[in-house]
Amino acid sequence: MTHRFTAAFAILPTLAIATVLSTARAAEETGPAFDCGRAFGKVEELICDDAALAALDRRITKRFAAAVKGLRAGADGKEAVAALRSEQRGWISGRNECWKAGDMRSCTESAYLMREGVLVATYMLDAPTATQRYQCNGNPADEFVVSFYATELPSVRVERGDTVDAGSQVPSGSGARYALSFGKALWIKGDEAELVWPEGQDNACAVAPGGG
Repeated sequence: MTHRFTAAFAILPTLAIATVLSTARAAEETGPAFDCGRAFGKVEELICDDAALAALDRRITKRFAAAVKGLRAGADGKEAVAALRSEQRGWISGRNECWKAGDMRSCTESAYLMREGVLVATYMLDAPTATQRYQCNGNPADEFVVSFYATELPSVRVERGDTVDAGSQVPSGSGARYALSFGKALWIKGDEAELVWPEGQDNACAVAPGGG
């Protein structure tokens, strides 16, 4: 009898460890990437209580990790990764400001979807679904190239000269409009496009001869 009790007690620590590991795995699969025990503010608390938002948080965290991995392979990898991490912290701060929005959940979801679009398009984490070349202001030398990405919220990568920008689709009465950074935007209607680049400067553009 003594041996049986001894064996039973020996099993208890193993069962406890297995339970802890199982609980941790479940949290990783259903909760956000951050520790909900340290959730900061209303938005992070909302994410911890909302399975769909938690899944988005895990997805964007994986996208971010993929972008970091790609940057590390570059010649200026250390500096580039530091800049991206700083940018991500700024994005998180902006996401957490959604507590001020009339619809906090919708604001938070939009923040995640737009961030995914920017990460995917900027760092080419997926293959583009299409690429199109445009010519602006009737000037053959004034061209830009758009790569389209099928992220949940459609996104684009815009290359003009030696500058690259990226953004996600926003509501539009007609055509497809994409919000880029710092007030820049791209509005596509059929074969025509309006490129606001830089902010406040409208460029009338159309598909360039030869297309993509």
